[in-house]
Amino acid sequence: MSSAASDAAEYTIYVDGSCQDNQNVTAETPAAWGVVVVVGDNQRGSGSGEVITELSGLVITDATMELFLGAKVGSNNTAELSGVAHALRWILMDGRVTHAIIRADSQYALQIAQQNWKAKANLDLVKTVQALWEEVSSQCQLTGTWVRAHRGHKWNERADHLAFRTMQGEQPLPLDFWKPGMR
Repeated sequence: MSSAASDAAEYTIYVDGSCQDNQNVTAETPAAWGVVVVVGDNQRGSGSGEVITELSGLVITDATMELFLGAKVGSNNTAELSGVAHALRWILMDGRVTHAIIRADSQYALQIAQQNWKAKANLDLVKTVQALWEEVSSQCQLTGTWVRAHRGHKWNERADHLAFRTMQGEQPLPLDFWKPGMR
């Protein structure tokens, strides 16, 4: 894709989180997030558009680590919020984005990020995510939309794959060798 085409494009960013055991979570509970950045997506789930980058990582619960965002435990919710945070950080670091849609299968993460719901837990992480949302919103047109989980939506399934594999300590499959539904 040409630089001029990507500069004027709408970016659709899919985020997802994964947690090994989402009960009795602690700082040691494995949890991870995945992000898929797409240009030219029609948002219908067919996998239209071009993936321009993929990101994934573990939920960091150690306040001494560089990428600590405020998560105290590894959980599905902290993984989903971390995915939103890393998508927003990518937008800020990229510097070309003027219009972005963040799509997640977590109503919790989207509503908390946009300050539509009041958080009762994960307050430090929530504060970080909300501050990032406000900063990005001041620099570009930003919206968040929900997508139904595990229903064959290609880029949501890809974000799930990235999060799940990272949480398992495995490398995600390259996009060319991956099919929707493969965890």
